[in-house]
Amino acid sequence: MVDLKKVESIEKLMKSLFYLTEQERLEVEQAYMLANELHAGKYRQSGEAYITHPLAVALILAELCVDKDTICASLLHDVVEDCEDISIEDLACKFNLDIATLVDGVTKISRMNFSTKDDQNMANTRKIIMGMAKDVRIIFIKLADRLHNMRTLQFKSKFKQVENSLETMEVFVPLAYCVGAYRIKNELEDLSLQYLQPEKYKLYEETRVRVEEESQPQLEQMSYVISNMLNSEYFVNEIKIRVKNIYGIYRRIEEEGHKLSDIHDLLSLKIMVEAISNCYLTLGMIHSKYHPINDKFKDYIFNPKTNMYQSLHTTVFGEEGKLVQAQIRTFDMDKVASFGLAAYWDIHKGNARGKMQEQLKRYQFYQNLVEIDDVFLDNREFVKHIKNELLTGKIYINARDGQVVELPTGSTLVDFAYQLGDEIGDRIVGAIVNDKEVPIDYSLHNQDRVHILTSCLSQPSKQTYDLATTTHAREKIKQYLLGH
Repeated sequence: MVDLKKVESIEKLMKSLFYLTEQERLEVEQAYMLANELHAGKYRQSGEAYITHPLAVALILAELCVDKDTICASLLHDVVEDCEDISIEDLACKFNLDIATLVDGVTKISRMNFSTKDDQNMANTRKIIMGMAKDVRIIFIKLADRLHNMRTLQFKSKFKQVENSLETMEVFVPLAYCVGAYRIKNELEDLSLQYLQPEKYKLYEETRVRVEEESQPQLEQMSYVISNMLNSEYFVNEIKIRVKNIYGIYRRIEEEGHKLSDIHDLLSLKIMVEAISNCYLTLGMIHSKYHPINDKFKDYIFNPKTNMYQSLHTTVFGEEGKLVQAQIRTFDMDKVASFGLAAYWDIHKGNARGKMQEQLKRYQFYQNLVEIDDVFLDNREFVKHIKNELLTGKIYINARDGQVVELPTGSTLVDFAYQLGDEIGDRIVGAIVNDKEVPIDYSLHNQDRVHILTSCLSQPSKQTYDLATTTHAREKIKQYLLGH
């Protein structure tokens, strides 16, 4: 008997792949047919045929306009792990090496290779995280896989719901942030909160709905006014209304102690224009009409975030005095703001993969990731340091030259100095922080303005090693001490 839901799903996928060539779509169909054959007779806990899962993962990725190989790999991502009749080598022969490599990147290492389940989990976490160093497409397949699993988590036991949600918040949400996939990150946060704090989730879901309904007329009026101003200058533009996600509201109120009325980015207008110069002209127009709050202005175009997010942020008193954040960016910047590195498939058609890997290597996250991988051979130590340094709370420190450095919460002047350069770390004696001189044991705070003081007579010591918290700083000091 034909599964009509399944047929509709493959048809929906093929329609969503309008951006691929006819030959590429044929290869996707071949990947689907193989996955459907290998998963035949297998069902998810929801009762649906198992093939609905890889189809859903492929549909999520199709929204990002990913390339043909990524779609094929997403359809086949579970076949080697769950089916005995296929290997990575078989996939390379049937399709190509790229598809086989992507599937291998998201395939869990067999339990037979480990003495405990925990050891296996640590090794697989390392494999997934380091997969992006080989090919960043691996992490997007894994994020889409996790997103669909979280969307269908209601069919799991209560224990699994909590376990998966905790892992999602600890690993996959930070990874989504690191590659700039904000849309996926926000949905993963909301889905996780739903299982970790169901009562709080319901409360802030209702709060968000109420805020959205009450603010819609004012936001639409602001959108109309701003659009007219831009049209009068012949600026091609698009404006989207956004209300902060449920987890974002929860975190600001429950964890940071804000009142709902004090959340300056609770309501946002995303304003897209064609050129960077028009972004700054748009900012001037908005400020001429709506009074800004001076300390809430951020220029992420001139100083991009460490995941390369770019936008101008200004919070203004909008219609009826409501606080509204205007996010002003180009159309391409908006694609990156939504999908992160995945946007390069759409922006750099034809050479997306090369551009993505090249851009990834500029990320501070990537550089630190590779260093931690080199230092820690033990999987448990690797995962511990990745979570403590890269997948945890961040602070952003402003250097004297305007450079913004991202560090883990709890970092010290020594960590910051070595992030600026090894020779600066080797010679640090103190710093000027926010115009005040402080000793070398000062702990950094978010948005500190720091100028490192150095001396040619200073050198790394046991004291500076003890003050360092990041792998990079500690390794550089250790190397110096061992060599002297």
